[in-house]
Amino acid sequence: MAADRGATAKAARPLRADAQRNREAILRAARETFEEEGVLASLDGIALRAGVGNATLYRNFPTRDDLLAAVMQDSIDIALTEADELARSLGPREALAEWLVRLTWKLRIWHDLPYCVATAHQDPESSMNVACNPLLARTDALLGEAKSSGDAIGTITADEVFELVTTLSWGVDRFRDDQRTARRRVEVATAGVFA
Repeated sequence: MAADRGATAKAARPLRADAQRNREAILRAARETFEEEGVLASLDGIALRAGVGNATLYRNFPTRDDLLAAVMQDSIDIALTEADELARSLGPREALAEWLVRLTWKLRIWHDLPYCVATAHQDPESSMNVACNPLLARTDALLGEAKSSGDAIGTITADEVFELVTTLSWGVDRFRDDQRTARRRVEVATAGVFA
């Protein structure tokens, strides 16, 4: 029990200034690298770009999923705020339809991100799975509202819809859709979700 308290106290302590700078440099370098090369880029290259050693990168982010989840957090937070606004401002059908378009677009922000999201979705221990769970929860909430209003098919699950959106985001990424083309792709592919 004392060991648990010690671990909790250690985890709660803020990072030293140099450690915080290293972490921020890694996140900045990862974001830039993901934008340029995609999410399967070399982690060693990210460390080099950040001006830190490999050990520092892996001490902060033991796996690629850990790094990717940390870099994605701001985008996920923005998406969740958008989902809440859609739920407040649109009817259930329109809110769900717009969420599916926006989520598809957000999951394609970096090349190969849909692949990583799909892989993590099958692994409950993955930090990417944990990071994406709020997106799944918002999808479930919006789908539930659309089902309650009679606008969505009652037998469809949030998992099925999230997997469909992940698949669509892969297509949007691979075909290099612009936003208009991506919207059309999502509208056609998700028509079966709606009553």
